[in-house]
Amino acid sequence: MEIHQIPPLRNPIMVIAFSGWNDAGGAAIGAVEHLTTTWTSELNSNALLNIASIDSEEFYDFQVNRPLVFTDETGTRKITWPTTQVFGVLRPEFTNDFVLVKGVEPSMRWQSFTNELLDLADDLEVAMIITLGSLLADIPHSRPIEVNLSAASESIAKRLRVNVSDYEGPTGILGVIHDGCMRRGIDAISLWVPVPHYAANAPSPKASLALIHAIEDYLSISIPQDDLAVASDSWEADVNSLAAEDSDVAEYIKSLEESRDA
Repeated sequence: MEIHQIPPLRNPIMVIAFSGWNDAGGAAIGAVEHLTTTWTSELNSNALLNIASIDSEEFYDFQVNRPLVFTDETGTRKITWPTTQVFGVLRPEFTNDFVLVKGVEPSMRWQSFTNELLDLADDLEVAMIITLGSLLADIPHSRPIEVNLSAASESIAKRLRVNVSDYEGPTGILGVIHDGCMRRGIDAISLWVPVPHYAANAPSPKASLALIHAIEDYLSISIPQDDLAVASDSWEADVNSLAAEDSDVAEYIKSLEESRDA
């Protein structure tokens, strides 16, 4: 890990999202990117602190997550590598500052990756970790989306006022991070949002917005969301239009709506 700075943050809350298996429709990454862009534009560019980046060479299979080549504003060809970046955000009006972690789910050495990330969390004296994830589900796009908040153990869940996770089965990097948090005694909760499986292409702004609302409600803070709310309305209208062109899809959505409303 390349650490650029360890800034003085006030009881920071670390919010984590990874694209890939844990991020159906790009909803989780979309939520963290909304926090990054909104808080930066709302305050100023100096409010976003570049804390660290995790070395992509150690943790990524580049045949699975290929680097991207592009031309910058000077006409120079450059390559960006899949990685994980860590930013700090100063929020003087809140009780806590924030640490935002976003990246591509690593391909290998998950325990080492988790140890590096949680070592940094310890160095930053993080008060709590919130992970964001999204999954495909049989839900109608036209209804409010409910976010599930959970913790890895009954004692933590009770203390942090969330559900205890009862999931068993294959896990992603988020599950490994929660296991690491439990072993280190770091408070951590997981927010999972469902995405309609018939409208799973990224982005999924309605699901991202649901995650933002869940963060607001849990932490009792206010997060600007105008652009994301507009994108959510536009997304829902687009899915409505596509469904109107296919009677089978429209009938299926109607059955989901009836099941949800029952």
